[in-house]
Amino acid sequence: MSRKYGPTRGELWFRLWFSVAGLAFLGFAVAYRGFPGIVWVEITFFGALFFGGTAIWAVRRLIRRDHP
Repeated sequence: MSRKYGPTRGELWFRLWFSVAGLAFLGFAVAYRGFPGIVWVEITFFGALFFGGTAIWAVRRLIRRDHP
């Protein structure tokens, strides 16, 4: 069943690649700086949660063809 509203296929692809880039930059930052403090661990956790969740959501919608 196709949805009437929601992100289009092109927007889902953009969200997917933006999330992959965000995870890559986050991984680079951790590899370069490490975890200098507890705040950095929290920032990394929530950043990875956001980017990872968005990527999974976009892939799931693309596979199901659940877009207008």
